[in-house]
Amino acid sequence: MAENGIYASADFRFLQVFFNPIALRRVEITRKRVKVRDCFLNSMKHLLTFALLASFGLSHSLASPAPDLKVDATPLAAGERAGASFAPVIRQVANSVVNIYSTKSSRQAAGGGFSQHPLAPFFGIPQDQIPRQRLEQSLGSGVIVSRDGYILTNHHVIDGAGQILVALHGKEKPFEARLIGTDPQTDIAVVKIEIEDAPAITLADSDLVEVGDVALAIGNPFGIGQTVTMGIVSAKGRRGMGIVDYEDFIQTDASINPGNSGGALVDAKGRLIGINQSILSRSGGNQGVGFSVPINLAKHVMGSLVANGRVVRGHLGVAIQPVTEELAEAFGLKDQSGALVGEVTTGSPADKAGIKPGDVIVELDGKKVDDSADLRLRVSKMSPGSETTATVHRDGQLEKIKVRVGSLTNPNAVAPSANGRLSPLAGLQLQDLDGNLRQRLGIPQNLPGALIAGIDPASPSARTGLQPGDVIFEINRRPVQTSRELLEIAQASAGNRLLLRVWSQGLVRYLVLE
Repeated sequence: MAENGIYASADFRFLQVFFNPIALRRVEITRKRVKVRDCFLNSMKHLLTFALLASFGLSHSLASPAPDLKVDATPLAAGERAGASFAPVIRQVANSVVNIYSTKSSRQAAGGGFSQHPLAPFFGIPQDQIPRQRLEQSLGSGVIVSRDGYILTNHHVIDGAGQILVALHGKEKPFEARLIGTDPQTDIAVVKIEIEDAPAITLADSDLVEVGDVALAIGNPFGIGQTVTMGIVSAKGRRGMGIVDYEDFIQTDASINPGNSGGALVDAKGRLIGINQSILSRSGGNQGVGFSVPINLAKHVMGSLVANGRVVRGHLGVAIQPVTEELAEAFGLKDQSGALVGEVTTGSPADKAGIKPGDVIVELDGKKVDDSADLRLRVSKMSPGSETTATVHRDGQLEKIKVRVGSLTNPNAVAPSANGRLSPLAGLQLQDLDGNLRQRLGIPQNLPGALIAGIDPASPSARTGLQPGDVIFEINRRPVQTSRELLEIAQASAGNRLLLRVWSQGLVRYLVLE
């Protein structure tokens, strides 16, 4: 998909028939013997296979052992920053980069122009009411980062997958991978294959990467096979692109094309510095502006996913905004660095610490805050419960304020219910409300509940009319304060029906989910 000229580099998708009326050969009713039984049995076999594939994606580990990573955090030596050939480097890392094939089912709308199902007349089913099931496949790349088989890739490569297959370089058969966790807000996902002594890549310290360093992109563009392209690091710390919520991209002119998503961006020493994510393009093809998630950020996300099954992020409870030239002059600031506090959520860590609207946070733990996006990213990487020191500009003076970091619940796919069945909330991505979200979306300050941050258009939730921006504040006549509380009540529900009370664009209504 493209938005504002930004293309996810794994936007290489194709459709194939899985269980679909057009996949069944037309049975002509003639005087000859019709083998209806064989056709019916084949249909049932495909249906059973589909059910097995769909159920595969429901299981993931919330308490997996931490990956054993190889890390080399030393900066590149002068002699390693340039070379006549990178063949030795590629031989070293090629086996660490894998191809990922993910599959998910989708239901084709009725009346889509397909040929008539041959068995429809026998059951009296109108042609436009026959369900049409299709299997959508996505192609991308991934990087093995531990010897016990942990693999980093992009969220959009495996989003909604029922089955994930990983093809290793030089291996005849693909491995079935288990989804450990996924984080849409950074577009990072972690999967794992069962393998001994996997060819794990070495991780660099992406903070030490410099603009101008050689960068090699490795992946599987267009499904043609493993491909290596070369360029340089064009920029660091690219934020405000509107691609994901937490951005700190490495920009490179190494060619990144559809299918490269989730692949490796390595330095001249063959160390992983980033996970390739997207390109900026007016045509959809590579134009020399590609983005990679820096490995330091990806490693942080992976650690949280492996340990908790979700990303645990720090939270201050402030609505912040960039410092414009006019605001800098109005607040008596020397430059436009820092983050202006527009609002402080009552009872939040910032409120308890004494941060006030109109404060400009210029430093965090003694390090300069570049802008509001920089502050948001750095706070998100802090551990809830830890203590940080914010330096604020207030009325022409600098004050140091100690803040105990809170916890922010991030959007996560809804898990199966306690009885093992898929929850009616499946397909929703939920997020706790904070002052920034309330201000941006016009949500009342006194409204509790869980914000719908995203929704699968094919899910039961979407069919009831729920949409991003809605707030669920009551479930089965029980009020909820947070997304975690909502999920706990939903998963403990004995039935397959949930009664929700929802705030939507200023209106309140009840909805029933089944």
